[in-house]
Amino acid sequence: MAKRDYYEILGVNKSASADQIKAAYRKLAVKHHPDKNKGDKASEEKFKEASEAYHILSNAERKQNYDNFGHAAFENGGGGRGGFSNFDFSGHFSDIFEDFFSDFGGGSRRNRKSNFRGSDLRYDLSISLEEAYTGKKQDIKFSTSEKCQICNGSGSKPGTSVGSCSTCGGSGQVRSSQGFFTVQQTCPQCSGTGEQITDPCDACGGQGKKQASKRLSVTIPKGVDDGTRIRLAGKGEAGSRGASSGDLYLFINVYSHDLFKRSEENLFFECPISIADAALGASIEIPTIDGGKAKIKIPSGTQSGKQFRLKGKGMPLMRNSGVGDLYVQVNTEVPINLNKEQKELLEKFREIENEKSNPSIKKFFQKAKNIWKN
Repeated sequence: MAKRDYYEILGVNKSASADQIKAAYRKLAVKHHPDKNKGDKASEEKFKEASEAYHILSNAERKQNYDNFGHAAFENGGGGRGGFSNFDFSGHFSDIFEDFFSDFGGGSRRNRKSNFRGSDLRYDLSISLEEAYTGKKQDIKFSTSEKCQICNGSGSKPGTSVGSCSTCGGSGQVRSSQGFFTVQQTCPQCSGTGEQITDPCDACGGQGKKQASKRLSVTIPKGVDDGTRIRLAGKGEAGSRGASSGDLYLFINVYSHDLFKRSEENLFFECPISIADAALGASIEIPTIDGGKAKIKIPSGTQSGKQFRLKGKGMPLMRNSGVGDLYVQVNTEVPINLNKEQKELLEKFREIENEKSNPSIKKFFQKAKNIWKN
């Protein structure tokens, strides 16, 4: 079953602020919490669904990926079941509620370095239909940021240590009084990590990453179709200060073919045949996508537009061992530039042919006569 839109689940639109998204989730979480609805499977599913939606939309990086790519941004290998089929519900829910309570002085225990995760990247790759049939390995080259090898991504000069943030004392949170209330917020100095680099790495300026040209060998599975997205986890931009890297998304474009047309796993093409072969019957050879040949027997009296199916001669399926079919449509070609002998033979044929040889023609003119009579 298709996954519901995350904005629809929370009842907000794409322009909703972080506070509006949080408030919408808080309302749903309280309403459908399992402790309040024990034994109610429907409420439990709504609770999990809302938590999954909030997990994505509450993080700026994940929200941007979702806005750009939809649910496909979190799918494994660019397709199949959604990336949250193994959603760590208890862990993420714990983090979500820590976010809620931290606003009111409760504090958060999780590692805030997730805020420094590297950006996801997109790479457009064009291949031929034959390459989509066989699959292929290809080296790609692109510009990205990679972990600094001098400081190993820490951002600190080798031999030095990372100190506690002087603003928040290492807690990652700062408190401010607003009337009768004390509000605890993420430290603006360290962005919630609780750490402060006192002696930054000379090579990366304390970022823990550097811009570089990256070469990567990628495998394109057989059966990919035009528009297929392939996710390469952790192959995107490096994160700052040792945070995890983003993902790389390959967007596959399959060139149009001179002969074959594709519809999912099936292939189609049109094959011209002569009037003589259509009338008398023949055996013809046709090409297949694997570079081979296949024989088709044309029965006598074959009409133009007749379609023949060659089982298992289509495209392979990406996620199983199945193979599509090849459909060949024969079209009778009327000869042009006839010589004298050909014209004489056809004139003689026309003289001796009878209505039984052309049942469709007979049927058509019978209908025409009825119209003229009326």
